[in-house]
Amino acid sequence: MKLDTTRRGFLQTSAGAAASLVLGFHLGGGEADAQTANAELNAFISISPDNMVTLQIHKSEMGQGVVTSISQILADEADIDWNRIKTEFPGVKPVYGTPMMGTYGSLTIRTSWAPLRKTAAQAREMLVQAAATRWGVPVSQVRTENSNVINTATNARLTYGAIAADAAKLAVPANPTLKTAAQFKLIGTSPKRMDTQMKTTGTATFGMDYRAPGMLYAAIERCPVFEGKVKTFDATKAKAIAGVKEVFSIGHGVAVVAENTWVALQAKKALVITWDEGPRAGNSTPGLRAAWAALANTPGQSVQNTGNVDTALASAAKKIEAVYEAPYLSHAPMEPLNATVLVTDTKCDVWVGTQIQTVAMQAAAMATGFKEDQISIHTLYLGGGFGRRGGEDYVHEAVEVAKHMKGTPVKTVWSREDDLQHDTYRPASYTKFSAGLDADGYPVAIHAKVVSPPFGQPGVQTEGIRDMKYAIPNFRCEQHSPDVGIPVSYWRSVGYSQNTFFMESFLDELAAATNKDPLEYRRKLLANQPRMLAVLNLAAEKAGWGTPLPAGRFRGIAVVSNIGSFNAQVAEVSVTGGKVKVHKVVCAVDCGIVVNPAIVAQQIESGIVYGLGPALKHGITLDKGRVVNTNFNSYDPTRIDETPVIEVHVVPSTQAPGGTGEASTPTTPPAVLNAVYAATKKRIRVLPALQKDLA
Repeated sequence: MKLDTTRRGFLQTSAGAAASLVLGFHLGGGEADAQTANAELNAFISISPDNMVTLQIHKSEMGQGVVTSISQILADEADIDWNRIKTEFPGVKPVYGTPMMGTYGSLTIRTSWAPLRKTAAQAREMLVQAAATRWGVPVSQVRTENSNVINTATNARLTYGAIAADAAKLAVPANPTLKTAAQFKLIGTSPKRMDTQMKTTGTATFGMDYRAPGMLYAAIERCPVFEGKVKTFDATKAKAIAGVKEVFSIGHGVAVVAENTWVALQAKKALVITWDEGPRAGNSTPGLRAAWAALANTPGQSVQNTGNVDTALASAAKKIEAVYEAPYLSHAPMEPLNATVLVTDTKCDVWVGTQIQTVAMQAAAMATGFKEDQISIHTLYLGGGFGRRGGEDYVHEAVEVAKHMKGTPVKTVWSREDDLQHDTYRPASYTKFSAGLDADGYPVAIHAKVVSPPFGQPGVQTEGIRDMKYAIPNFRCEQHSPDVGIPVSYWRSVGYSQNTFFMESFLDELAAATNKDPLEYRRKLLANQPRMLAVLNLAAEKAGWGTPLPAGRFRGIAVVSNIGSFNAQVAEVSVTGGKVKVHKVVCAVDCGIVVNPAIVAQQIESGIVYGLGPALKHGITLDKGRVVNTNFNSYDPTRIDETPVIEVHVVPSTQAPGGTGEASTPTTPPAVLNAVYAATKKRIRVLPALQKDLA
């Protein structure tokens, strides 16, 4: 049977063939994709004769609740029994369309909401029509409930499974009637997560858990300097270790294949390698900083220019300048990178926890030379991603190793040291601000120069500054994009992660310089931004802004608009002997209509905890081209006893969904460090805020 791959394509294949109702639809990789009329199918709903509903999701589950929240949308719009839904992660097939299959950019609900609701409503209307035809009654006499169609006159009922074959013969309605918010029963509630039992009982299969018959294990010793490569190596000692099977070069490193991971890691340490360190061996954190400081004193590429900044600065009643800095950051997911690969003469199978299955497929195709239809990506659960598992490097390496061991499945595993020292990092940034204030102390002009390595889509280096929402009549943002050979990529909240700290801290400086309350200062500048102002006011209200605090405690505030949502935080801190203690963070979020309130709260809490680390504790340091940080003792994450009380307050909304996975991370550092300023009158402009800065 020919596959119809239009957006409203209707399939009568798989899952019992004509006995099942199968609808295909398109979930976009970006906000615009969800509206593409001709987009190819990449997700499917199947209703089988046993009344089970299978939802194939072209996303990844890394703790963010995608399996549960997407299933809620389907169940509510199609009146499906919550207990009769099962989910699958499909393989990456050319028919599943473009541009990307995966989870990134906090896009899952944003890009699934409209197309999934429409397809669910189509299925519901087709089932109603099929039942009405069988009973010989008008459609208006049939309703749906809990995976049943019901004759309202006779109370006769049929399960969806019983009527699925009839429904499969009908035309797909082009414009089904969607439910109103008042009709929702599951959307807006927090049913038990569908993946909790599997994860708590250990039956969920993460990348590290996967086992294939006859599988071997690999570890790779990589050049400690980025862009370096192997000059010579001696594997004599490594090969002498019992259990070692093969040792070979893969270009930028040396791979050891062994009977188990421990043997592979020990043999890796026994290798004697002479490296060609290449042109980046001179990179160091102080050297890069000095070079970037010099760049910041020269004109950059203009990315935003409103009004006449130079004239406004020249005539301003008061001028303020400041420089803010943030280091490179590692993603540091709890589950180190890994992938299991089997390469034969004609195909390549990859079992991997990946955020972007399409990128994994492309990496495998590049490493093997195979066509994409010869590659099978098997999506497993992810033990954290934060952007790191969207990269192709670890999949490419694993395929290279398995290609050498053709016919034998090989799991390539990274150690924690590998993960920290060979990441694709959040780029460092050096940003210089100049502001001119009017006689009342409010900014008439701001000029920002951002120096940061380029990566990803245009604009990510400066997002959070160039697109700030404050009413400043004269504003210019410039950027310099030095390429220093350190691999960089997306990190949770991307450019906002450092630029929100810069912008919100500098704005706090302006308020402090004119003795104004930082909340009131922001309120005035956000008067024409109602949603952003609303979260700011809600966070301030719930935190008791302006009310007395216990002795020694102080508050700071910050707000941001990113990933389609609005987020404000008030942090409550104390500083004793130079050590910062964050006691409480109150967060308000407007993410549009909420599918699952508990998952929203979990995501917001997670983002706050993740943001505390780079605010107060960790960053990546380079010396002689090498990453100095080797493990969690030198790249210290936020610990349980350091986690503050967190309150999450959601603004009720009927707006289209925004993202939540990255919404709260950018706001935490400025809220905390603005509170530190209130406590100490010391302005932290360089992250992380180490104890020596405050003593």
